[in-house]
Amino acid sequence: MKIISSEVAFYEWPRRVPITNGLHTYTKVTHSVVKLHTDTGLTGVGVGGGRTGEREFLKSFSERVVGMDPFFSEAIWSTLWSPKISGRRGYETRALSTIDFAVWDIKAKAAGLPLYALLGGTRERIPTYVAGGYYTKDKDLDALAKEMMGYVAIGARAVKMKVGAVSPREDAERVKIVREAIGPDVKLMVDANCAYRFFDAISFGRLVADYDVFWFEEPVQPDDYDGMRRIAEAVPITLASGENEYTKHGFRDLIAAQAVGILQPDARYTGGVTEFMKIAALGQAHGLAICPHGDQQAHLHLMASIPNGLMIEYYPRELDPTWGQIYLHTPVIGSDGCIPVPTEPGNGCEPNDEGLTPYRIG
Repeated sequence: MKIISSEVAFYEWPRRVPITNGLHTYTKVTHSVVKLHTDTGLTGVGVGGGRTGEREFLKSFSERVVGMDPFFSEAIWSTLWSPKISGRRGYETRALSTIDFAVWDIKAKAAGLPLYALLGGTRERIPTYVAGGYYTKDKDLDALAKEMMGYVAIGARAVKMKVGAVSPREDAERVKIVREAIGPDVKLMVDANCAYRFFDAISFGRLVADYDVFWFEEPVQPDDYDGMRRIAEAVPITLASGENEYTKHGFRDLIAAQAVGILQPDARYTGGVTEFMKIAALGQAHGLAICPHGDQQAHLHLMASIPNGLMIEYYPRELDPTWGQIYLHTPVIGSDGCIPVPTEPGNGCEPNDEGLTPYRIG
């Protein structure tokens, strides 16, 4: 089998209301779709981001894989990951990830299997947590509590909220309000998005330790491994990190810090399916859980194929005006707090081209 042509499309749309985490405010969403066509008639689909730098790498990489055999996925990955030519981290690895997704989609379709079965399935329903609790204009404590209770009402057994944009004491009050609102039986996670210095993170962690916080996510900058270690030693809450790590090499170094209990690779960033599976194996060897960051659609099959997958991040319709329009089939949380894994051959990321067309920018 050979890849005979490729297509790349980019999309962008505004959010109804800008959302803010510990460091950044997001006013829009970007999205990309790569389609790799083969001489057998099969087409592989990969999804990723659509920021300017990523677009250029995606265009270049999608052209480079034409003529290659998609079953030689390791050869394709190694060809595209060239630190001296393209660089080691960032948009280049994100673009490689999107191509890798498409390659594995071809392989699964050729086998007539859903991707998770091809990779070695472990289950068919994946526990979720709803990612919300952003800072938005005019959202007071009552509104925050109602938001998080709303996620529990749709079936969520775990919820996550943002911290780090206000003082530790203000955020501790926000955490207290949410814990009281959702009750003792729902897991509650907090995510600082790298907003703290290690000593501020320790202060905040101690303030919320009595609210049964399940994990404290990205308290400091991703390269501050020593800071993470100091926090882990001082705060009785499990640390989670990894959405800003790239490839197995980055996760090797993160694990070596002996600070993080939950790894959060985003397969759209860190090297695609190929690298995600290696990172999951590294985590398994060290007794660590995997909770991937980002788009639930991209990670469903991956989480269904590994034994150390804990929960999948789930973005509710409230955060994105195009929710339910991006893919042909959008998973919904069930009453058990889980979402089902698609059973059709492939990676489950078939785009809804008609729904996406109004937002195309290139």
